[in-house]
Amino acid sequence: MYVAVKGGEEAIGNAHKLLAAQRRGDPAVPEIEIEQIGGQLSRAVARVMAEASLYAPREAALAVKQAQGDLIEAVFLLRASRAAWPRFGYSEALDADKMQIKRRISGVWKDLPGGQILGPTFDYSHRLLDASLAEKKEPAQTPTAEPGRERTEAGETEIVFDCPKAMRALSRQGLIEEEPAVAREPLDLTREPLDFPAGRDLRLQNLARADEGFLLSLAYSSQRGFGSVHPFVSELRLGTVKVEIIPPELGFPLAIGEIEITECETVNQFHGGGALKPCFTRGYGLVFGCNERKALSMAIVDRALRAKEFGEEIKGPAQDEEFVMQHSDNIEAAGFVEHIKLPHYVDFQAELSMLKSLRENYRQGGGRDE
Repeated sequence: MYVAVKGGEEAIGNAHKLLAAQRRGDPAVPEIEIEQIGGQLSRAVARVMAEASLYAPREAALAVKQAQGDLIEAVFLLRASRAAWPRFGYSEALDADKMQIKRRISGVWKDLPGGQILGPTFDYSHRLLDASLAEKKEPAQTPTAEPGRERTEAGETEIVFDCPKAMRALSRQGLIEEEPAVAREPLDLTREPLDFPAGRDLRLQNLARADEGFLLSLAYSSQRGFGSVHPFVSELRLGTVKVEIIPPELGFPLAIGEIEITECETVNQFHGGGALKPCFTRGYGLVFGCNERKALSMAIVDRALRAKEFGEEIKGPAQDEEFVMQHSDNIEAAGFVEHIKLPHYVDFQAELSMLKSLRENYRQGGGRDE
């Protein structure tokens, strides 16, 4: 506990009271509800869930409220809660082919099999402030069905889209690398310590929970030439998928719910080398909730980290496995940076004494102060 300040625990208690008052804000203004955060700030909630490695919308919204909108602090809170909860099993791999799609676009296929679905996005909006959002009175709206569902007299029913993965067209022509067979069960980064060299399973887990801003900067650096990745987006999907587990007493898959995910697949040109023929190579990103920027950045960095696999020269930070994976976690980064706010009186006094000694030796050696 931080008790090296004047007043000790009493001062800390008062700091907590001040924080609570600041969090509440003006008492004359209604307090923001968890449901409002989850519904109206859903993208912030999605980011917190992704970087906390826990799909729990209500708890993530609570963390955002408790952290006063500080998303890294909210991630910290949610991770701490996750660490205290029991884990009763592992789910089966998500089947993204059966996604109930809300948005689906491609940067390379004009006539995308199954069609393009624009869905909810900022991409086509004017980046201007909408003053109407500041008004408390909202216009009446006719309820509409969510994307992927249709409204009937009996209620909403699910629409099953026939949307095969766009990458399959390249695969059928032999123009893209084949997905390597997985020879073992993937490791669990939340339970296994990070080790190098890391397999792609650990790398993808690391990227999925990495800080969004860090990944975005790495992806940008690679596209600018500090790496070898400037890809095309084969397909970007937003939608919900079912989560299934196989209870030992049953022996068959059982759906326990559904989650919203964003999935991105990129293609990158590869000129071949050695035993590898020229072909397109893959980059992959998948995150909780609606977060296209993170999924796309993840796919770019995933491909950059495969440089050794393809015999490419390591010439940028995004291609350096240890650099990326050791510095991508915002909780570790924040802890290491912010710990210097805590008392370091003894360390500083030691350095101060050393500096005075060095200056005295400097003067005795004929040096002079400017």
